Amino acid sequence: MEEVVLKRCWLARYWRLCIQYGIYAEIAEAKYEHWSSFAPRPMEVVLAAGKKAKEENSYMYDDMNERDRFPRDKNEHSGELNIESMLLVEKGLRELASLKVEDAILLAMAQKRRKSILKASNPGAYDLKLPIEGQTEVFELSKEESEDVLFKQAWLTYFWRRAKNHGLEIDVADERLQFLINQSTRSPTSQDAVDVERGLIELRKLGIEDQLWEDSRKGSAPENGNVRAENDF
Repeated sequence: MEEVVLKRCWLARYWRLCIQYGIYAEIAEAKYEHWSSFAPRPMEVVLAAGKKAKEENSYMYDDMNERDRFPRDKNEHSGELNIESMLLVEKGLRELASLKVEDAILLAMAQKRRKSILKASNPGAYDLKLPIEGQTEVFELSKEESEDVLFKQAWLTYFWRRAKNHGLEIDVADERLQFLINQSTRSPTSQDAVDVERGLIELRKLGIEDQLWEDSRKGSAPENGNVRAENDF
């Protein structure tokens, strides 16, 4: 269920940001209420997962001690409901992607930063700056943009640690993990915003999340039920 927990956090965070920036206002509140009921502290949980994933001996994020912090269905420990929960989360993520929610939020954050700059500076001196591929000028991010980069860095760190420990794309995983660990030692810039977006695209193109998801499904199989139950309690 650890992967389900983090993906619920992703969904809760970005639907909350939709409410904040007035994006998909007709559906955002209901979506946020649903996902936040499972993940009330998405930023905190994902950052903690990323921090743990930096440890060399970290196998994968262990949320066993965190479970009671998240409301859940009473039968969630059953393999059948685990699969159902995973499918619902994947459906939610596909919806988020099809609506281009993350792109809309990045644009809204950049527009807010520009307005803040214009209030304190000559209105004709600045153009809207977005973290785009090929960007050569590095500039400071707003607080909201920095938080978004940190959230995504933690997300990438978690999945690359799991990929390494599962023997997936091992050479790439080592390189990406070290890169992300080095990034986390300083405040995010516009270049870091570019890097995390590229990193998310790479993760999807390589199918890392899909491969880990399949491994999770195998782990929920009936023959593993007794072992998993013993580890859960």
